[in-house]
Amino acid sequence: MQQQNQSQQFNPSNQMPPQQNHGGHELFDAHEAISGLIGGMEQYLLYEQHIQDPELKSMLQRHKAFLSQLYNTVVQTLKTGQDPAVKTQSYQMTESNDVLYGTQPTQPKKPAQAVNELNDECISSFMMGTLKSSASIFTMTALEMTNPVLRRVFQDSVPNLIEMAYEVFLYQNKHHYYQVPQLKPEDMQLYTNSFAPIQGGPMPH
Repeated sequence: MQQQNQSQQFNPSNQMPPQQNHGGHELFDAHEAISGLIGGMEQYLLYEQHIQDPELKSMLQRHKAFLSQLYNTVVQTLKTGQDPAVKTQSYQMTESNDVLYGTQPTQPKKPAQAVNELNDECISSFMMGTLKSSASIFTMTALEMTNPVLRRVFQDSVPNLIEMAYEVFLYQNKHHYYQVPQLKPEDMQLYTNSFAPIQGGPMPH
């Protein structure tokens, strides 16, 4: 009798209505991911008024618009368990992929003691932090989803969050906020040649 009751409680996903096709674990993860996204969007609101550089302000506004649509897509999918009205978009960054290598002396950093000390370097760093956080939690959330549509939305959103974070990195690098040191040529060679291909394995087409 007990075994029969247990089998009655087991519900394959294809027998459940789409809006109930969620496991408890994924709902907790989804709530954490969506709440983190909300937090990042609200932080963007605070940052915008303190930005000095029009280029950074334009970037933030593009991010904010894209994240707003992403939020609506995720929330609709969570509620319905079905394809959202607006599918996951692809974010197109405007920064070039050119990276400045090398370092130059800068003043030692210390925490700002007043709001008017927050500058574009601080704000771009805050933007990077919120995007990295969302990219991480979206990835973790997508790994253990039961609803295939919601999983796909989280999964397909990760490259966009990465793209936005990379755009911020390129902006920071261009303005020397994020410096990129390099190894000596002989050390770089040592590291890049540290691995060898598998012999006799399948060859790429």
